[in-house]
Amino acid sequence: MQMLPAIDLQNGQVVRLYQGDYNQKTVYSSDPCAVARGFAAAGAKNLHVVDLDGAKDGSLANFKTVAALAAQSGLAVEVGGGIRTEERIQKYLELGAARVILGTVAVQDFAFTQKMAQKYGERIAVGVDAKDGKVATHGWLQVSGLDGPAFCRRLAEAGVRTVIYTDIARDGAEQGANLEVYRELVRIPGLRVIASGGVSGLAEIRALAGMGAWGAILGKALYTGRLELAEAIRAAEEPAGEWAQWDNLGK
Repeated sequence: MQMLPAIDLQNGQVVRLYQGDYNQKTVYSSDPCAVARGFAAAGAKNLHVVDLDGAKDGSLANFKTVAALAAQSGLAVEVGGGIRTEERIQKYLELGAARVILGTVAVQDFAFTQKMAQKYGERIAVGVDAKDGKVATHGWLQVSGLDGPAFCRRLAEAGVRTVIYTDIARDGAEQGANLEVYRELVRIPGLRVIASGGVSGLAEIRALAGMGAWGAILGKALYTGRLELAEAIRAAEEPAGEWAQWDNLGK
């Protein structure tokens, strides 16, 4: 399983929000590239980047910072936040992003999302952010009536290969991932599932790897020191069979 350390950007700074609340943020660094280099030194191969300003208002406030991360980090960068047009997709792919994450637009314009998935293949992912099981949009500020897992099944049927599923209630809380929902999602044929929100322990990482998740995003637990990235990467790479027992964790 792949580990994806996260950098959330606001005004060019590395920040973390608590449960998606823009009024509850902690600034961890004013040098995102230095943070990314530290992740690379710990053995990371991937980087998950979210432009929080873009997610909120669709702006390109952090575009130069994302470009620097793609050019300097040596990591495969996936980026999301306010990407709602093909022009924006192309901009990020051209600057070197490995994968672009669609979020709000997947709910607002499903036909566009399907078209982009078919055109760009594995370079398109969809971020499905769920609050109480319902899909949220616009930087988690609005909640739709769509059921999260059902929406993921619909995305897979439309040709989307990768879904990043975030349980908002767990995000930034270091209370553990919602393993039950990931057990459901990994059973969707043809879908690569990346777990996000609350991953804060090696047991959870082993559980996610054992059940067949493609990846897991690490955020606040890295910044607070609760998890060491190198140790998390080792746990994610352990043979799945050895940790099959962990699939019962939390049941």
